[in-house]
Amino acid sequence: MKSAYFALTLAICVPPIAVAQSSPSETTLVHVSIAFSLTVPAPLAQAAPLFGPEGERPWSGGNWDPHFLFPTPAKDVEGAVFTVQHGEHRSVWVNTRFDLEAGRMQYVYFLPDLFVCSIDVALHVADATHTKVDVTYARTALRPEANEHMRAQGREDSEQGKDWEMRSLRILPARRTATQRSIGTVGTGWLLRGMHGL
Repeated sequence: MKSAYFALTLAICVPPIAVAQSSPSETTLVHVSIAFSLTVPAPLAQAAPLFGPEGERPWSGGNWDPHFLFPTPAKDVEGAVFTVQHGEHRSVWVNTRFDLEAGRMQYVYFLPDLFVCSIDVALHVADATHTKVDVTYARTALRPEANEHMRAQGREDSEQGKDWEMRSLRILPARRTATQRSIGTVGTGWLLRGMHGL
């Protein structure tokens, strides 16, 4: 994506989960695609950096810890390659699109021999102080044993809109307070100044 500072407009659009029917001798590989939307109370130029791998760290909690292979030091750029540990598994991620100005990000990641996932993030100006974020997850099992995991991930993905929105808000009050202290002002300008450079 927990804060009394903002009134949000949350629009979660969850299309039906597209899955194959399973059977004991299932050979069809499951593909699940889920889309959702959320609204962030920040202009696009300040909201967009929140959706890079490094920009996500402050609002994602302790469960997001990308380890960059390229570039080093870590930086949110198109072409970045990083890994994320998932228990005993390690996923490999590639940032296939990272265009802050256009508000577009895309990631492809995989767990070898289990599944491949693409995540498409598209930000749009909602108004002068809000950004609408459309997110699409598309997951494909690489072997039948991963089919049920794909179905479960699809169900979890459908709940991500609320979670992403609330998590992203965690950073905003803290930035507001820090910025107010550093510049000695109160007002709507805190967001623009406080989130610059994420």
